[in-house]
Amino acid sequence: MKPLGKKTYGSIPHLIGSKLGEGDHHVHQGQHRIATEKTRDKHDLLVVQEKYDGSNVAVAKLNGEILALTRRGYLANTSPFLQHHYFEKWVESNKGRFGRMLMEGDMVCGEWLLQAHGLKYQIPDEPFVAFDYFEGETRLNYTDFQLAVENFDFNVPQIIAFGSSAFPIEFCVERMSIGAARWITSEGLPEGLIYRVERKGKLDFIAKWVRPDFVTGGLLPEYNGFGNEIWNFDINKL
Repeated sequence: MKPLGKKTYGSIPHLIGSKLGEGDHHVHQGQHRIATEKTRDKHDLLVVQEKYDGSNVAVAKLNGEILALTRRGYLANTSPFLQHHYFEKWVESNKGRFGRMLMEGDMVCGEWLLQAHGLKYQIPDEPFVAFDYFEGETRLNYTDFQLAVENFDFNVPQIIAFGSSAFPIEFCVERMSIGAARWITSEGLPEGLIYRVERKGKLDFIAKWVRPDFVTGGLLPEYNGFGNEIWNFDINKL
């Protein structure tokens, strides 16, 4: 059963030149050009963020209850993966924060970085990175999202570039590789980039770019040579 009756988050298409996974697809040429070559006019706003390599999850308030959900929309404590059970535990211990932030019907989506997938991370405080906020069916623009979550001390993705111009992938990769003011560090180059394109204060489209040499899922139990989960954060501190 899906408490919200749907997935919590859709699939993000790739910019041209990004490494595709199974079932992935590219944005069309026009969107790629707006994001990386030339914006349409002054009404376009671009936010380029570091892409983190974890599990897409969400927390929602429904009928006054705080629910920990997987991307597919199921309760985290029903997941076959141990990392999601730890997510449910962490949400329960932070129920007060979420309860104060979320209004009825609201949902915050983020990356759960507890388990290493393709990158090992050093995480100083907590393994959740909020990246989107929905008031009912309405997705907040980036400024409102940032205000909503940072007021309650949730981490947000590192901003690589921000402004009304397009940002070439090469430029963003160079800025990403030097790790300017990154609050979280990966052992190796980051996975990639997220481009958020807003127009007249509303989200127009999102696209991602993944390094062509990135090894997807290389640290998961079935591939890491140990057969067990590799944790980015001390599970005893959740």
